[in-house]
Amino acid sequence: MKISSSSILAFLLALGLLPACGTNIGGAAPPLSPPGSTGAAPGAGTTTAAATTTTTAKAAETDAPTAASAASAAATAATAATTASAPSAAANVYMTSEITPKGLQAVYEALDLAPGAGDKVGVKVSTGEPPASNYLRQELIGDFVKGLNGTYIESNTAYGGRRANTAMHYQVAADHGFEPVLLMDDDGEIEIPIDGGLRLKKDIVGTRIGDFNFHIVLSHFKGHQMAGYGGALKQLSIGYASSAGKSWIHTSGKSTRGISGGGQNGFIESMADASKAVVDYVKGLDGGQIIYINVMNRLSIDCDCNGNPSEPDIHDIGILASLDPVALDRACLDLIYAADGNASFVWRVEAQNGAHVIEAAEQLGVGRGAYELINIDVI
Repeated sequence: MKISSSSILAFLLALGLLPACGTNIGGAAPPLSPPGSTGAAPGAGTTTAAATTTTTAKAAETDAPTAASAASAAATAATAATTASAPSAAANVYMTSEITPKGLQAVYEALDLAPGAGDKVGVKVSTGEPPASNYLRQELIGDFVKGLNGTYIESNTAYGGRRANTAMHYQVAADHGFEPVLLMDDDGEIEIPIDGGLRLKKDIVGTRIGDFNFHIVLSHFKGHQMAGYGGALKQLSIGYASSAGKSWIHTSGKSTRGISGGGQNGFIESMADASKAVVDYVKGLDGGQIIYINVMNRLSIDCDCNGNPSEPDIHDIGILASLDPVALDRACLDLIYAADGNASFVWRVEAQNGAHVIEAAEQLGVGRGAYELINIDVI
């Protein structure tokens, strides 16, 4: 079943993902906060469910979004319906509610893009910080990666922990079942130029990124303490960056050490810049291709770099896949805004102006915010 963004409310109702009352879908979301908090409205830029309009001016350089009045859910839904873009302008996003190896294989096959006989497949994952992070388990993804003769790829962290050192990181990856695995920066790093970036003129990634020409960005979708949320765009940027590259993004091009000093919107827009760098680099390889899969389970407000994350308040939703990382992340956030128990997750996203990475990446041409959600469970 193919769902245009103008009919997404009906689709979500049919899946049982909407509460009985009206719920806002898309960027102009009500500022939800934990009890006792006043909250904050989303940052610069307004995106409907179809993401047909995006403010291109940079958000004011502050560490938190500016407060604004919340629009009613009914008004937002009406806006989404009347401003939906033409189907030709929308990217396909495939979804299954079956979070199983079978469901993962099905959304991948729906993309109709497979590696050729001579292609080398790298599957970008988060190996997960010990002891109890919500990284994707082998029970879900192991057979899928083996079936593609894929290699898990990762990079070292920039914030300490057991994955900041190459030898320790390889041990954590093995402990978590990621085999075969390659840390792209285990033999140094390279700089990738960024043409027309909002903040950065270069990205810094591991030298081994070019060992693979068919990349699968396989992300656990979740909240994030600094980025607001983590999905395909965060994997492309922070995930692919070397340790120094992660600092470069966090500091908005000011330093290759540390993770502070870039300002919140500087950090967010630097992630969009780095996403563009990786996409351009991989697609410039001989036969270079990238596909994107987001798994919406264990929907904690904390990232997989947190070894003791908060328990989720939202039930598992499904697995989504697309050839467009911007559309994919937009669709996942729309599902979060439609979900019961979303207050803490929405607060996390809005407190960090997290959705701005989608706006910025679309502005840079990384992808399109407009999408058609195709439920493969009922095809």
